[in-house]
Amino acid sequence: MSDFVTAKDGTKIAYEVQGDGLPAVLVHGFGSSRAINWKNTGWYQTLASAQHRVIALDCRGHGESGKPHNNAAYEEGGMAMDIAAVLDGLGIPMADVMGYSMGAYLTIRLMRDAPTRVRRAVLGGIGESNYRVSPRWAESIADGLLASDPKAIVDLQARQFRTFCERAGNDLTALAACIRRPRRSLDAGELRRLPQKVLLVCGAEDDLAGSPQSLAAEFAQGRAVIVPRCNHHSTVGVRAYKEAVVEFLSG
Repeated sequence: MSDFVTAKDGTKIAYEVQGDGLPAVLVHGFGSSRAINWKNTGWYQTLASAQHRVIALDCRGHGESGKPHNNAAYEEGGMAMDIAAVLDGLGIPMADVMGYSMGAYLTIRLMRDAPTRVRRAVLGGIGESNYRVSPRWAESIADGLLASDPKAIVDLQARQFRTFCERAGNDLTALAACIRRPRRSLDAGELRRLPQKVLLVCGAEDDLAGSPQSLAAEFAQGRAVIVPRCNHHSTVGVRAYKEAVVEFLSG
């Protein structure tokens, strides 16, 4: 059952809550949804069984949330504050937050902009290459999403994203605006000043993200876990990832 909060710009943000205990917010990746990323992969059950109150939201442009078609509506600071809006709606001052891929970027931004809202952070599917996204790459993905003929998409990653997003039943125009969103990567000095304990998790075969180790070293309290034989998409639901997160959040 979905609940909704209204962001400052009027966009509706959908979320659901399961379990009791310490709050853990789940923020999915680009083109996905709370159901695809977290529910269908068993994360709700894993965290609820570990005495966490699971709070999973659909990022704007995805799932049951509002889907603006203008790039500015997806500015990363605003998307990060959508997470805070869900916490406000539930009367929760601080929570553990786990983001995957795009969700990890938003988690980092929330850690910087509202540091008292995040107790610990899990950043999945980002590493040395994926964290610093090039504008050219984002444009290639957006062009693929908007292409009139999917068969004409030349870039392999753009073609893969188009296929994934279509299968998920997404609004492709909204997602093109989202991938073109205004963003700014935090530099090493900014990351070093973030006070939270951080766990980075990547698949060993995640060519999109690259190794998480060098990025983990930029946080004052960061460490990395590499999941064997997994790529960017297959890492999400594997047991090793879940065990590492449950251990990290309980420490």
